[in-house]
Amino acid sequence: MFMLVSAMILSTVTEALQVIGGNKTVIQGGTVVLPCKLIDTRETLSQISWQRMTRGKPRNENFFTILPKDGPKFVNGGDERFKFIGSIDDSNGSLQLSNVTLMDEGTYTCIFTLFPSGNHKTEIPLNVLVPPVSSLEAIPPVLGDKEVSLVTCTAAGSRPPAEVRWQTGDLADKLRATTNSIEYNNGTTTTISSLFGIPSREIDNQLVQCVVNNAALEREQTLPFTIEIYFPPTEVNISERASGSFECVTEANPDAKFTWNRFNNPWPQSAVRVEGATLQFLSMTSDLNGLYQCEASNPYGTKHGHLYLHVSSGGCAACWTLFSLLLILNVAAAALWYLYKSGNLQRIRELISGDMEPVQRSPSASDSGVRPGVHRIPTTSDSADSHGL
Repeated sequence: MFMLVSAMILSTVTEALQVIGGNKTVIQGGTVVLPCKLIDTRETLSQISWQRMTRGKPRNENFFTILPKDGPKFVNGGDERFKFIGSIDDSNGSLQLSNVTLMDEGTYTCIFTLFPSGNHKTEIPLNVLVPPVSSLEAIPPVLGDKEVSLVTCTAAGSRPPAEVRWQTGDLADKLRATTNSIEYNNGTTTTISSLFGIPSREIDNQLVQCVVNNAALEREQTLPFTIEIYFPPTEVNISERASGSFECVTEANPDAKFTWNRFNNPWPQSAVRVEGATLQFLSMTSDLNGLYQCEASNPYGTKHGHLYLHVSSGGCAACWTLFSLLLILNVAAAALWYLYKSGNLQRIRELISGDMEPVQRSPSASDSGVRPGVHRIPTTSDSADSHGL
């Protein structure tokens, strides 16, 4: 009868007490508290102990214990990442685990040993999340008319598997995506999504985005990518940027390299300067005349543009004209100075203005044949005037 009553009392006490734990989730690399607390009992607590069965420790084993007198200590080897944060006086056996790895995932068991009822326990499942390592990889394709892979977005080693999608904007009808995944023995998954399209100039230099979502991430990851299409140089144009300066212009990807040449004539090293796509003539003389070629090239092709330079040899005709005009003016000035010094300049002025009477010569024997109606009137100044002139 005594034993029956004792068993009934013990059963009632056992049903009243509780060991509280709970499920826990932590992101790899983080810190987590494994909760364990005994409530609703007045029995004597003699020991708190911990067991675990994890990915790294697949067999259930004791690894930690707390005694009223000796305090906390490791069993079967230490692991300094574990720290006792409870209190045996408060029947709190909680542990803190820092720098959590995927190998720590599993089931942890907290056991309270009481007198006289014995062991009471609870299990704390620990779930470890692993964020993905996201990256983009692309090898730019060459301009063409067949569909190729433009870029690949990888969300590697995540747990649970990551969701990967593309934002393509106005290119939605020109691009398509494929997605697949690889699962690993440690429970992680790598998700791979590739974007396909026809490599055209229309999609070149257009922005798309890979969006990665996972429970281990605080927010979505967005990886921007600018589509790049390789193509050879297009039409080459040569334009004059300044006086005597010409620039070779084309479109190419990768960027074109430029080379200037001269046809059928030696290159005028001292008269020109070349800087990439620019050809600068340092002087504009007729010996530079001729055909010049600009070659634009990249690994995918070559294009040429041509410049014909013609500097007229009569470029100094204006100089000679000016020189001749100055010479005539000098001669005229010298003649006027001579007439002024000789006094004849004044007579010329009077003759032009009409102030001076005409000079008559004396008749001579030879004048007998003078036409009728013309009379010669002799004057005293004839001989002097004739000599003076």
